[in-house]
Amino acid sequence: MSAFKTPSRRRVRSEVKTPLTPSLASALNGVTLDSPVKRSSSSIPVTDAFQRQASSGVIRKGGVESRIDVVVLDYVPPPISKPAEVKRSRSTPAIKNVADRDRFITSREHNLETLDPMALNTKSASPGHTARLVEATGVPLNRRILGYHLPPPTASSDTTLALQREFARPLYANRPGSLATSTGSTTNKTRKISTQPERVLDAPGLVDDFYLNLVSWSSLNCVAVSLDTSTYIWKADTGAVVQMGEAPSGTYVSSVNFSADGAFLGIGLGTGEVELWDVERGVKLRTMAGHQAQIAVLSWYSHLLSSGCGDGSVWHHDVRVPRHKVMELLGHNGEVCGLQWRKDGELIASGGNDNVVNIWDGRVGDTPVGGDTVATGNAKWTKRNHTAAVKALAWSPWQPNLLASGGGTNDATINVWNSTTGARLHTVTTPSQITSLHFSPHKKELLSTHGYPTNAIGVWSYPSLEKVAEIRDAHDSRVLYSAISPGGDMVVTGAGDESLKFWRIWDTTSETKKTKTARLEGATRSGVLSLR
Repeated sequence: MSAFKTPSRRRVRSEVKTPLTPSLASALNGVTLDSPVKRSSSSIPVTDAFQRQASSGVIRKGGVESRIDVVVLDYVPPPISKPAEVKRSRSTPAIKNVADRDRFITSREHNLETLDPMALNTKSASPGHTARLVEATGVPLNRRILGYHLPPPTASSDTTLALQREFARPLYANRPGSLATSTGSTTNKTRKISTQPERVLDAPGLVDDFYLNLVSWSSLNCVAVSLDTSTYIWKADTGAVVQMGEAPSGTYVSSVNFSADGAFLGIGLGTGEVELWDVERGVKLRTMAGHQAQIAVLSWYSHLLSSGCGDGSVWHHDVRVPRHKVMELLGHNGEVCGLQWRKDGELIASGGNDNVVNIWDGRVGDTPVGGDTVATGNAKWTKRNHTAAVKALAWSPWQPNLLASGGGTNDATINVWNSTTGARLHTVTTPSQITSLHFSPHKKELLSTHGYPTNAIGVWSYPSLEKVAEIRDAHDSRVLYSAISPGGDMVVTGAGDESLKFWRIWDTTSETKKTKTARLEGATRSGVLSLR
């Protein structure tokens, strides 16, 4: 039985003793310290494979790899040799002078081929090497190599020049892809819409005020319009015009809006009251007071009538109970001029003269909290991307979480928001203020109406937001009010030129189109009706 031996991996240096033989002593005497380069013994053959492994920094011994820090010599440029002559076709002339080459053909000089393929890192590279790289390439040290152009200048905040250019554009040649008409209206070649209104209603006394909302179209095919202190209803089926009363002395009508079933009409007054009218009987049912400033906008959902006030507040009125105020939303520092319930009643959006868009939770308690105190709501999302008053708001009927908003003169931008995440999905800048927005119920398109200087109606595809059609100078004054028909094919617009115009923007089914055309033709044969 052999004696126990300590494994070699556990031995300490004192256990391993190497006898100093005469041959080893003579070998040590022959070693000099003049050079740090290790000399290999003549008894150990150095093969080519071993030399390649040592040069690459990896030595393989017994299947185990161990990386070593290997110091290599600096890179030596290859000798300059005459480049080989390039074979050219007969049509390619020979250019001997490099300066005469076309500027779009890269110049492969010999000095570019001698650059060391390493990153230009000023911290790790030596200053001399960095200077040589700069001199060889001719590129400044802090300049991007792929920066082909200088950055564009910052846009000016003054939009006067842009507005003047847009206003003067119809005076020049037609733009590619558009067809000019006598009114300056244009349509895309791939989309045809009539640039002439189907019907025109004379509306004397229609107020020219951006912040008001004086036109509404009900599901029963009735159009309500307020002219100064009076409100009228035009019935498209029969062509009859009915006056729905007048505002009290000392005030005026500032907003109108039909309920979803078309049976009731809400009328907002300049002194802060909200009137509720029965459309069929033409009777005022009640007056809901409480606001201290004009009611610029109204919006319905079921039995709730919401009102936007000039003091920045939004009230929910429950028309079923005597104590009508059931909730108050405080989130604007300026007048609320845009208000829109989503179709399912889950959310309500508001826009104000403070350039803010708020999206609120639409859930409301059935009864007040107690006494005269009502519940208050907090905005789910607050967006401050607009730079002018936000009056135009529209919810998408085919994708409920999409909300479109449009800004006034200093903004003139359409933004599309995701009400679930609060993200802005799309944006497009227009040449003039945006007064209203409507999503098409049948197509993925968005309609916008505009004020000075274009006074236009625009149709945009979604989600690209490319303009597919435009009616320039739709009115002689800025287009301030609009409403979409219950069939979703026509839009009525009102302007400061004291007229209402009906436009056929989208085509629905042939049966619906024939019925709709027959109704309008039978009701308005004269072409122009007066609401006096």
